[in-house]
Amino acid sequence: MYICHMRTLFLIRHAKSSWDNPGLRDFSRPLNDRGLHDAPKMAGLLAGTGAHPELLVSSPAKRALTTAQFFARAFGIDETAIVQEPDIYEATPGQILQIIGHLPDNAQSVVLFGHNPTFTEVANRFSTDFIDNVPTCGIVQIESDADSWQSFDEGNASVKACFFPKEVL
Repeated sequence: MYICHMRTLFLIRHAKSSWDNPGLRDFSRPLNDRGLHDAPKMAGLLAGTGAHPELLVSSPAKRALTTAQFFARAFGIDETAIVQEPDIYEATPGQILQIIGHLPDNAQSVVLFGHNPTFTEVANRFSTDFIDNVPTCGIVQIESDADSWQSFDEGNASVKACFFPKEVL
C-alpha cells in the first residue's frame, strides 16, 4: 500500500526592517517596530494552522534570522536549530530552487526565510495566480507530492495558501 506524504514548503519573507541607520550594511539591518510586531503575530498565526515544520532554514541576514527566531519560538523549536544558509541572501530564484532540491528528505515540512524580489519570483513559479509581491513577513505555503526534495518542482508542487500581514492581522 502506497502512503502519500505531502511535502510542505513555506517561503517566508523577513519582517519589516529598519532603515534608521543609513550607514548600516544591508546584511545587518534589524527589524523595525512594525517588523517586531508582525513577526510574532504571523508566527502565531502559522502555528495556529496546525503547521509543524521540522526544519527552519534562514538567510543569515539579521532581519531574516530575527524573523526565523520568532517562528522558532511559536513552533517550540530551539532557536539554535535554525539552519543558516548563506546562499539565500542575494540568491537568484534558481539558487533558491537548488537549496530546496538539497533539503533533507526526512523533513516533510520546511520553512525558508529570505528576501525579495527572489521569494516572490519563486512563489510565482508554483502559483496559478500571479502574486504581485510577497510583502514583508508574508508566508507562501507550497505543497507537493514529490518523493524527494530533489524532485520538488512546478510539475508536482503548487501554492496552497498565502498569508500576508495586511490581510490577516
